Amino acid sequence: MNGSTTGGTLPYRTLGREWDVIVAGGGTAGAVAGVAAARSGARVLVVEAQGSLGGTGTNAWVTPLMRNVSGGQNLNLGLTDEIKARLRARGDGAVDAHGNDNWFNPEGLKFVLDDLLADAGAEVLFHTQVVQPVMDGDRIGALVVHNKGGLQALRARVFIDATGDADVAAAAGVPFQAGDEDGVHQAMSLRFSLAGVDTGRLRDFLNGAGQPQDGPEFLHFWMVWGRRSSLEGLFRQAVTDGVLLERDGDYFQAFSVPGRPGELSFNCPRIRADLNDGADPWQLSEAQLDGRTAVTRLTDFCRRFLPGCENAFVGVVAPMVGVRETRRIEGEYTLGVTDILDCARFEDSICRNHYPVDIHSVKGGARLLHEREGSAPYFAPDAYHEIPFRALVPRGVVNLLVPGRAASSTFEAQSAIRVQQNCHTMGEAAGIAAAWAARDHAGQVRAVDVQALRAEMRARGGNV
Repeated sequence: MNGSTTGGTLPYRTLGREWDVIVAGGGTAGAVAGVAAARSGARVLVVEAQGSLGGTGTNAWVTPLMRNVSGGQNLNLGLTDEIKARLRARGDGAVDAHGNDNWFNPEGLKFVLDDLLADAGAEVLFHTQVVQPVMDGDRIGALVVHNKGGLQALRARVFIDATGDADVAAAAGVPFQAGDEDGVHQAMSLRFSLAGVDTGRLRDFLNGAGQPQDGPEFLHFWMVWGRRSSLEGLFRQAVTDGVLLERDGDYFQAFSVPGRPGELSFNCPRIRADLNDGADPWQLSEAQLDGRTAVTRLTDFCRRFLPGCENAFVGVVAPMVGVRETRRIEGEYTLGVTDILDCARFEDSICRNHYPVDIHSVKGGARLLHEREGSAPYFAPDAYHEIPFRALVPRGVVNLLVPGRAASSTFEAQSAIRVQQNCHTMGEAAGIAAAWAARDHAGQVRAVDVQALRAEMRARGGNV
């Protein structure tokens, strides 16, 4: 380290190194962006607040991947396919009888991403929090971070904001939107797992209870008030008995986990409705506590009401709250729900999507805004819409890209593009573009030839 500099009133030390690309956040989009940029010849540093890569897929335990198919074919290929193949090779991924290859073990994904990043030649700095960008006009010159070494400024030519919350972009002055028309965000969750489950007995019970299962290794069951789940009667009894609160039935869902026999991953509990802003540190902290209290109730419910779970115990409580939506940047293009319903095509497309508009509303349970059928072009089985590169390009900063759930979109559209596989693909596009901008265009991300980018993504197995 050399010297000491002051950004405003904030003292920090500068490092005697510089990278071509710094990725802020090694989560779902960021880890893939780091791999893609390094494979493109860039010197890459990924800065991650947790102790492992993968974000929602690992530290928030969001498994399995949500399907994103058109005409029965996966829309996200490229690095997504490579991740799935590596997971299967480890025994941490699986394909069910219906060809669904999205089942994975979050703990195994940590190792896969470590290997991908190391093989690509990128560096990673764990346990490091982003503090603020150091601006030089309309350009980010460095990123101030904090870790055990104190406050440090990390310099690069191009930056990728993969924090999920647009932390870097917002601090750099990029305009953004957050929440719906009332400023209310989608519900948060704190995922957990139950181990010690007799999945054979549970399968038999679910088959008899109106939720048919293919086998004990691919279980999936659910309950949402008023959605005609065959388990609603059990939940109503549990509320009557004081085992559950009414809100525990707002959203309940569980899945098997490859490589972890006898264990179930729960896409719940849903966090209290007034705690919905994952960019508010006080709400985020309270959400962690509220979630763990709810995990205790749900564990008790499963032991009492679900055969095969009598001896189950908590295996994992996700160290990171599952956040679906906070800030969304204002970019060169803002994807809207009309683009989704009309299956919009873009000359600068870098991702295809057919996952539905899926709003987990704290105003009244989960809702698919347009359900899964209708007269719009989107509802054809072989339909899809595209996500343009411009949605990753923020207004006002020349050397920054923002892939993932904070990309430029409306509240409704974001709920369709936020799923992990789309974040992979947006991250891959951002990584390649950032490397090229650093090498050929003095960091100017808008100068990248997007048709060449699309061709490169196809050459790497992508579907754009």
